[in-house]
Amino acid sequence: MSDTPLPLHAQIDWDDQGRPYSRQYDDVYFAKNEGIDETLHVFIEQNQLRQRFADLAPHACLVIGETGFGTGMNFYCAWRLFAELAPAEARLHFVSVEKYPLTRDDLARALLLWPELAAFSQPLLEQYVAIHPGFQQFSFADGRVTLTLMIGDALEQLPQLDAPIDAWFLDGFAPAKNPDMWTPELFTQLARLSRPGTTLGTFTTTGWVRRSLVDAGFTMKKVPGIGKKWEVMHGVYSARPSPSAAPWYARPPQLPGPRQALVIGAGLAGSATARSLAGRGWQVSVLERHAGPAQEASGNPQGVLYLKLSAHGTALSQMVLAGFGYTRRWLERLQRGQDWDDCGVLQLAFDDKEGERQAKLAAAFDDSLLRQLDRAQAEAVAGVALASGGLFYPEGGWVHPPALCQAQLDHPHIRLLAHANVIELRKADGLWQAWDGERLLASAPLVVLAGAADIRHFPASSDLPLKRIRGQITRLPVTPASRELRTVVCAEGYVAPPRDDEHTLGASFDFHSQDTTPTAAEHQGNLALLDEISTDLAERLGAAELDPACLEGRAAFRCTSPDYLPIVGPLADTEAFAERYAVLGKDARQVPAVQCPWLAGLYVNSGHGSRGLITAPLCGELIAAWACGEPLPVPRAVAEACHPNRFALRRLVRGKP
Repeated sequence: MSDTPLPLHAQIDWDDQGRPYSRQYDDVYFAKNEGIDETLHVFIEQNQLRQRFADLAPHACLVIGETGFGTGMNFYCAWRLFAELAPAEARLHFVSVEKYPLTRDDLARALLLWPELAAFSQPLLEQYVAIHPGFQQFSFADGRVTLTLMIGDALEQLPQLDAPIDAWFLDGFAPAKNPDMWTPELFTQLARLSRPGTTLGTFTTTGWVRRSLVDAGFTMKKVPGIGKKWEVMHGVYSARPSPSAAPWYARPPQLPGPRQALVIGAGLAGSATARSLAGRGWQVSVLERHAGPAQEASGNPQGVLYLKLSAHGTALSQMVLAGFGYTRRWLERLQRGQDWDDCGVLQLAFDDKEGERQAKLAAAFDDSLLRQLDRAQAEAVAGVALASGGLFYPEGGWVHPPALCQAQLDHPHIRLLAHANVIELRKADGLWQAWDGERLLASAPLVVLAGAADIRHFPASSDLPLKRIRGQITRLPVTPASRELRTVVCAEGYVAPPRDDEHTLGASFDFHSQDTTPTAAEHQGNLALLDEISTDLAERLGAAELDPACLEGRAAFRCTSPDYLPIVGPLADTEAFAERYAVLGKDARQVPAVQCPWLAGLYVNSGHGSRGLITAPLCGELIAAWACGEPLPVPRAVAEACHPNRFALRRLVRGKP
């Protein structure tokens, strides 16, 4: 990531016909009066999508890859045809890369040009928030249609993509206007993501483009065009598929049999996983040992959408940026003010080191994501006096986590089994059985362990280095003066604007206690954090007169991993893993051509720490992508950085048992 970010959004002028014109590329987005017809001819017909949609098997997913999302015209047309022709249980996954996404206002204006596509363009506009660099995933039609939008240069984004593409829309501005995209390097990436039979359509017949596509493995043919385009091109990938990832990060074989799944745990991770699977046609039973969902760490009255980012594009930073966007789009379905509020998050620059870190972030990211405020600006945003300025995230805010969990579980394919305490998992006849002592609770081919650190009770996941950290929040009654707080303010702790006439203040960190009973000492500690955030707000709340022993609060356990990344993906047999890849202990560069000993159908989604609101919903999508063989919703390197096998791999390389 560069120190000086490029303009994030498209710089657009509008011509006298009301069409968008790109200043960056000195070109129009589509031909006058021919936009939809051109899309249908060049991309739909050249990829035979009418017949392919109609022929899709139940639960099959057709994956379209596109270069140049632009206004989304091709996506809307493909979705409309899919909705018209595909069987009810089939799915569409559309993956597109866009260097300069439109602003929401420009997108809304462009969509007015095609009222006949409103049923497909309007859902995107409704979710068009938190569009930032990297992978951004959208879900439509109750999970039946997925859009993965990669924001950034195609030659930087496509190498990170792990997706089995069935059809390519090679679009974007013309080679003469955008030569940096139409390159042999890009076509090599198209080939890497293709399989024999993958098709391609493009509007250009430029000779060097055709020759480069042929060199990459596509058989290309010119066909009659439309309008001013006399000819367009159709292609089929006919070369051998490229090698896949290392075997310990490769995709497990797809499970045969019925799409039935068990998810153990109904917190943020479990609820999100259940919803992502249900949206793909799985019948999901969620087993929760308590009386209802979100009873542990996911049960706090207010959680913060706080982005802990790096200016250097680390795996964690990429995961957080992608997860933030996905969660924000999910929240648009909930009740603002009661279930969540996009009031913004202000991270105070409480010392020089924090101030330096914030300055680097402000230089690395667009100000639509974050911006530095001096003390006066910060106080104007917060509505209370502060000790310093800080970094403001305008799209952040607070969430009532139980409401998000409940919304995700509200699906006809999901049943919640309360008071279901899974003590043991057994495998019999291809099914995982969940037992509570002598009682069989449920069984299915697929199981996802989403019970935070408690998943270590199962032998298959007992080696995962998960750590529990106790955290206590304090609930403070609102006062007329404290209502002036207009944004979440964070320093070492955080305080949120009121929900149901209460502020949430927190949170303590205790690495030793295993007790969930709130203590007066930690309430006192939280009040000290409040004083550090804003002495003015502490006075408005009458904090000095409050008796910590009489305060209401809640304690629960965060679950974190040593590298602070979540642990998400398929599980392997650890003993067999160590045996098969023992050579790595002698030479870490070896990649033995030995299949990973997967525990077929067993997955984990845990280790989200204090970032669960941001990472857990997207990780539900990641689990579903692993299980269904679909495009991963994060860069391949990020999926590998979160993979459960990373720990066994490190132990081998370091020569530890």
